[in-house]
Amino acid sequence: MCNIKRYICSMKYELQQCIGARLRRISRITDGYYRKCLVDFDITENQMTILFALSKMGKIDQGIVGKRLALERSTISRNIKLLHKKGLILKTDEYRPEIELTKEGIVLVKNLIPLWQKVMEELAEKIGSDGMEIIATLEKKFE
Repeated sequence: MCNIKRYICSMKYELQQCIGARLRRISRITDGYYRKCLVDFDITENQMTILFALSKMGKIDQGIVGKRLALERSTISRNIKLLHKKGLILKTDEYRPEIELTKEGIVLVKNLIPLWQKVMEELAEKIGSDGMEIIATLEKKFE
């Protein structure tokens, strides 16, 4: 039997303190709350975020949306393709495509807002105002 401890060098931090792993875990947990409200709409949390962003930004370069939402190029491309296929966004055929909501996309955003607000209230209550401030502080530190 192999003794794993002899293969691991001493580390300043314990593995369970890994910032990336902990933030991803929190993200997966919160995504679960949103996923429950999206079941009937056949879209993902990332797709909802893109639709909400487009509702605020209007017609915009696809790459800019990805940058503002901190989504990888492949993630934004894949989700834009799916949202376009569902008729929720329009996309130009240019090298740097511009995207915008269709009428159906606008209607969906309007239908999703009350559900999103309900989830936000639940999560905000769970973490409290201190937790909301901590999240804002962390975001600023990583910008």
